[in-house]
Amino acid sequence: MRLIELRLKNLNSLKGEWLIDFTDPAFISEGIFAITGHTGAGKTTILDAICLALYSQTPRLGDITGASNEMMTQGTGECSAEVVIEIGGKHYRCFWYQHRAHKKPKGKLASIIHEISDVETGDILEDAKSKTAPFIKELIGMDFSQFTRSIMLAQGGFAAFLKSDTWERAAILEKITGTDIYAQISKNVFEKKRDKA
Repeated sequence: MRLIELRLKNLNSLKGEWLIDFTDPAFISEGIFAITGHTGAGKTTILDAICLALYSQTPRLGDITGASNEMMTQGTGECSAEVVIEIGGKHYRCFWYQHRAHKKPKGKLASIIHEISDVETGDILEDAKSKTAPFIKELIGMDFSQFTRSIMLAQGGFAAFLKSDTWERAAILEKITGTDIYAQISKNVFEKKRDKA
């Protein structure tokens, strides 16, 4: 999976609309980059926005529901997170949105919209709240827990990854590096050898 673009609106300290274009040469030319800034500048909110768009939850707050939304910037009536990802040369748009009644800051929270679509055709591939996270898990090959421990590593997440048991770390690293295919080959060879014995 490769991040192509992130858009977010009114999430925590990042009031207004924001765009990060990961196809910018500054991101492509460097193999690794860091998000830095003062406390409250919005570093973790960027990571939260990616998680919201993909899984409709964040490492800090868990699942965001229609009853409570601590992610929406205070004094605003709507918030959203949208990420475009590339998998196997195909682009997918993952969109998460919630608003208050009449988009007023004191309005009652409306239901969350969470959908995954094909960027090229615009077809919505999944939009049922109970099915979007499983759809993303199938698409990316990682559930929310694996994704946050391996890709995001937000505020203390790296320590949690290091404290994971050996099997769990191995499975995550296989997914990240794409070496899970070698584990499958090894298993197949073992089974064939066993069957011939």
